[in-house]
Parts: sequence; C-alpha cells; structure tokens
Amino acid sequence: MLATGVMAVAAVASAPAAAAKGSSTPKPVAQFDGPRGVDVDQAGRILVGASDGTISLVTDRGRHPKVQVVGSVPNTGFAPAVAAGRHNSAYALTGGGEPGAGAATLFLLRRGKDATPVADIAAYQQGDPDPYNQEGEPTESNPFGVAALKDGSVLVADAAGNDLLRVYPNGHIVTVARLKPRTVEVPEGLPPEFDGEPLPPAGTPIVAEAVATSVTVGSDGYWYVGELRGFPATPDTSQIWRIKPGSRNAVCDPERPKKGDCRRFADGLTSIVDLGAGSHGSVYAVELVQQSWLQWELGLVDPPVGGLFRVRPGGARTELAAGQLILPGGVAAGSHGRLYVTGPVFGPGALSRIG
Repeated sequence: MLATGVMAVAAVASAPAAAAKGSSTPKPVAQFDGPRGVDVDQAGRILVGASDGTISLVTDRGRHPKVQVVGSVPNTGFAPAVAAGRHNSAYALTGGGEPGAGAATLFLLRRGKDATPVADIAAYQQGDPDPYNQEGEPTESNPFGVAALKDGSVLVADAAGNDLLRVYPNGHIVTVARLKPRTVEVPEGLPPEFDGEPLPPAGTPIVAEAVATSVTVGSDGYWYVGELRGFPATPDTSQIWRIKPGSRNAVCDPERPKKGDCRRFADGLTSIVDLGAGSHGSVYAVELVQQSWLQWELGLVDPPVGGLFRVRPGGARTELAAGQLILPGGVAAGSHGRLYVTGPVFGPGALSRIG
C-alpha cells in the first residue's frame, strides 16, 4: 500500500540544492500547482496533470509556451497521472479516495467534451485482492501510474493493489502482473517510533510491499513497472520490472527475478514514482526523495531532493540534473533529446525542460 502520508502532506518544498557540476539545469516551461502526471503526444505537446484535477496541454515552442486546459477530473487532493491516447485523446487517472467521488477511476478526455469515466479501478480490485498483501485491506486501491497502448487499451499501476492492470476501451479490466513483496532491512537513522508504534532496530528484516507506482511502454515494446517500496522504505531496494506484452497474471518475484513473463530490469533505486521511455531500450526513473519517502515524511530530510535517472538494459544508470529536483513527480521524453519533468508534487511547481 502506498503510504497515505506521502499523498496527504501538503508541504511547500525548500529551495533546490546547488546544481551538480556537469548536470543539466531544468528550465521551467509553465507553472502549475502540485504538478505530477506528464506525457508527450504525437504532435510533441506536453500533457500535465495538476493537483486541482485539471489537465493542461503545453506547446513548448518559442519564447512563450502556450498552455491550454483541455479538461478536468475530480479533485482527490493529489494530481492525476496522464497519458496521451489516440486521435488527440488523453487519459487521466485519479488516485484512491472516497467511493462515489470519482477517485480510483480512469477517465478519457476529448477536446470540447467532459471527462468520461472508462473504468472504476477500485471496484475491480474488490474482486481481485492482493494475495501478497502486508498492510491494510487486500482489496484496497490507489491507482498511481498510467500508460496508453496503441490498440486503445490502457495500463494502470495500482500502488495499493501492488499490481499492473490493463483496461480495455469498453471498461473491461484484466490483471497483467502482481508484484511480490521483498524482505528488506530497517535502515539506519529512523526514530524509535512511527505512527505511535515502536520501530524495530536498524538491520531488522521486514517484509515490505512492492507499491507499484509507475508504468511505461519501452522503446522495445515491453511494459515496465516501477516500485516505491513500502514501509520501512529502505533506500536502494526499489526495482524496475520488465513485463512481456500481453501477459496475464504474471508474477514479479524478487526471489526469482529472472523467471517468467515479469523479469527484473533494474535494482538499487529508491522511492520510484514515475517511469518514462528512453531510446535504445533505456528507461527514465523518477525518485520522489533520494533518502526515501519515509525519511522525508518523518522530517529527516530538508530539502527533499529527488532524482532522475536514465537506466540502461543491464541496470547501469546515469543521474540527470543531480541535486536540482525537489519532490519530482513525473518524466516524459520529448523530441530532440528533451526531457520534461514535473514537481514539486506539493505546492507551487512547474513543468520543466531538461536538454
């Protein structure tokens, strides 16, 4: 389950840390409140989801980029994930919330029309409980990541169900893959208590949920899913999984990472919240806070510097804009080698360009 504190704390981020030598400096393109979801359509325009539920289309050309609101979805207190669809359509995915409020729902947006619900993810998860659940209800749903496929279906990563779903245009949903938990050690530096409960000492093994926050379709056509890592959010234990297209009920198993239709693509990352497709089989990964979401939530990190990495086949990775991203939320690749990132995900933020 994705910790509710990560989505509920409305903090204004501190100033960015000094730029690392040799890194690319993000250039703000357009201002938004709590921006998170981001994608680039076939025309090179950038979709952005903001915390009030609005979805905007940004044209990044010339000195004065144009911003057009193309629709909105129910405000659940956290910006929706977005994906560019076919024929100038777009998808927006709301996170978990109260039933009947438009939460945990995939919406279709077309110009000049109201957002149309495509599928109630929470309702599906009621009949598809997480068999590896470690915390809360096994039927809980918190859809967090979305990617559109060429056939009109949509992939949804559920951070509470710890799985990857596929939603068809008629609203039919199937489970693509389930992410199994992983045994990690309690990290150093945590306080003796969390939420009023005593914490085990550092080094104690704990089974921590996978927390599937993100999904993208790679340049090789495979489907990639990224993990946040549940409590105790041990740094360097988040994985990226590579899933065979068309899979059903695959299992992403950290004990058998090279078996089956879901295989580990990379390991050793921290608190992944978004993925984007890169060239030559690479994947871009966004870390919310490099020291982990839990350490930030506990007030142990100031400023909450996140990370953006290009991860290549084999797991080798290169950090981009090191030290310059505060609570980043999303990444998408544009044309001419440009990358677009969003953040901070709480408070005033921006869509920024790298490259």
